[in-house]
Amino acid sequence: MRLLMLGGTGFVGGATVREALRRGWSVTVFNRGLHGEVPAGVHRLRGDRTAPDGLAALAGGRWDLVVDTWDGAPRAVRDAARALVDAVPHYVYVSSGSVYAEPVPDRVGEDAATVDAEADAGDGDYPRNKSGGERAAVEVYGDRALLVRAGLILGPGEDIGRLPWWLHRVARGGEVLAPGPRDLPVQYIDVRDLAIWLLDRGSEGVGGAYNAIGRTGHATMGELLDAAVAATGSAATLRWTDPEPILAAGVEPWNDLPIWVPPGHPYRWLQERGVERAYAAGLVCRPVAETVDDTWRWLRAVGGVPPRAGRPARAAVGLAPEREAALLAGTVTGS
Repeated sequence: MRLLMLGGTGFVGGATVREALRRGWSVTVFNRGLHGEVPAGVHRLRGDRTAPDGLAALAGGRWDLVVDTWDGAPRAVRDAARALVDAVPHYVYVSSGSVYAEPVPDRVGEDAATVDAEADAGDGDYPRNKSGGERAAVEVYGDRALLVRAGLILGPGEDIGRLPWWLHRVARGGEVLAPGPRDLPVQYIDVRDLAIWLLDRGSEGVGGAYNAIGRTGHATMGELLDAAVAATGSAATLRWTDPEPILAAGVEPWNDLPIWVPPGHPYRWLQERGVERAYAAGLVCRPVAETVDDTWRWLRAVGGVPPRAGRPARAAVGLAPEREAALLAGTVTGS
C-alpha cells in the first residue's frame, strides 16, 4: 500500500505514519516541513496547503490512500481533496465527536445532526472546522470518504497533556485529589488503536461516518488512576472525592481535572457516545494499563508534552497545586 499522510508529525498523524511503516507500506508525508521529524524511510513533500499553489508538490503523485487530520479552515480539506481525487481512490478524514449539534442526544450515533458548517469556509471554531472538513471530504469523494469521528485520544505522543498531567501529578506523590465516583466510566481511544483501525478500514475502501472510540466503561476513573499509580511506582494516595464539592469550588471538568466528566454534567455525552458501528467494523481497544504504562515510558524518554505540530498552543490543562491542596483541605471556595 502507498499511503499519503497530510501532516504526519503530530499526535495522530505520527502514530498513523508509524503504524503504516510497521506494516511495510510506502509512506509519503506532505507538510510545511517546519515541525517535527519523520521516521527513516518516509518520503517528505513540502507545501503549505493554505497558500496559493501550496499543493503543487502533490502533482503527478499516485497513492492508494490519503489520511488527513486537518482541523483548520474546511476549504483546505476541500482543496486537498480536489487536488487528489484523481490520484488517490480513498480519503480518510480524521474528524471528531465535537461535530454533533447541541443538544447532543444520549449515546449519540453517527446519524445525529452535526453543526452547521460549509465545505468552503475559512477558519472557525473547532466543531465547525471539523464539520466543514467532513462536508468537504464528502463533497469531493462521496462514499469514498471515511469520516473518523474520534473522541478523547490518549497514548504516547499526546500533545494536549491530559493523561500526561495525571501521570506527572501522581508521580509527585502525596495525597492526590481523585474526582469521583471511582467507578465512573471513561470513554477514550489509544492513538495506536485509532491508527490501526483507520488504516484497516481505509485500505478496504470503507466509507461513511464512524464514532471511532472505545466503549463507555472500557475503563473507569478508578482503573485509570490506579494504573497511573502502578506505572509511576508512586507512593501517592488517591483521595476519592464526590463531584459536588469539586464543582462547587469552581473546578472545571475536562480541563482542570483532565478526562473527568461527572454524571449529570452537560458534556457527559463526550464519554457516552454510541460505538456499535465502529466495533462492528473491527475496532479493538487495548487495556487501559497498557496505554498508561506506555505513555509514562514515552514521557520519561521525551521529558514533557511536545508542542502541537503546526497549530497554535492550547491553554494548559490541569489543576494548580495550591487549588488542589485547598480542596483537599476543604477550604476552597468558588471562583
